[in-house]
Amino acid sequence: MHVVGFAGYSGSGKTTLVEQLIAELRNAGLRVAVIKHAHHAFEIDHAGKDSYRHRQAGAHEVLIASSKRQALIREFAQPVQHNVHALIAQLDAGTDWVLVEGFKQSDLLKLEIWRAGATDRPALYPEDDFIVAIATDSPTQLPQATQRPVLDLNHASGVATWLQGNSARFAYQAEHYHAA
Repeated sequence: MHVVGFAGYSGSGKTTLVEQLIAELRNAGLRVAVIKHAHHAFEIDHAGKDSYRHRQAGAHEVLIASSKRQALIREFAQPVQHNVHALIAQLDAGTDWVLVEGFKQSDLLKLEIWRAGATDRPALYPEDDFIVAIATDSPTQLPQATQRPVLDLNHASGVATWLQGNSARFAYQAEHYHAA
């Protein structure tokens, strides 16, 4: 299993790039999983659905399964700070690539998604040693020079090729992390 994170601020293009990379990696015959960090409450089931009714009735976990899909909904009584390694451990071991969107403070190797003018916040790469490359549509406007590879944000196939060419670097070794 190979794991790579995608870090950047809202509006930088993380979701678009991840979506395109899923297609590129799948086209290469690889199994891809995604872990997405959400900053707010979200719903994956909706009012009127049985799973929603079960959760509203007080079930702390609802597992929905069909012959084609499975989903586990878990409610937390108190806010939880998720450990990305514990989430990775829950994925199918047969996954070739895990694309982690968000979790920008994690100790995963990451690509920073950076767009000029997308935010007034500083770039992450000057202060984060886990950022190993920058994907941008504005390479000449990067706020600080870097020795890291600079990839074309608008060329997902090039990013996918770079990831696959550096796959050994992204080989995930769970024993190096504490999944507590």
